[in-house]
Amino acid sequence: MIPISDGLEIPDGEVDFTVSRSGGPGGQNVNKVSTRVTLQFNVDSSTVLSPEQRLQIRSKLSSRINKDGILQVTSQRTRSQELNRADTVKRFAELLNAALHREVPRIPTRATLSARIQRVEEKKKRTEIKKARAKKDWDE
Repeated sequence: MIPISDGLEIPDGEVDFTVSRSGGPGGQNVNKVSTRVTLQFNVDSSTVLSPEQRLQIRSKLSSRINKDGILQVTSQRTRSQELNRADTVKRFAELLNAALHREVPRIPTRATLSARIQRVEEKKKRTEIKKARAKKDWDE
């Protein structure tokens, strides 16, 4: 089980891992060992997500989901397949948690009287500064 948030865990059976050869540093290790790990999760066929959650994930992670509804997370940061697997699981959980996080709606408020007075005073000061800078009697 991959914990996402309070009350939501993705079963291991809904996630597929594929490994492939990684680029980057590593010497001969790169040519011999498959260390890049790709996690694949089918958002549409998940049994633990509600339709509302699916829609929310699809809208917020649309650039990471392909046309078949599969979310892919890849890691090739380290030379170890196990560490890359752990990294993909961690990043997957962070992505889903961020996508499912609900923003608290902002409650509009009015500016206080003192704030409005202060704003007008600052504007008056700025006007005086600009007037002092202007050339005197330039049009005569």
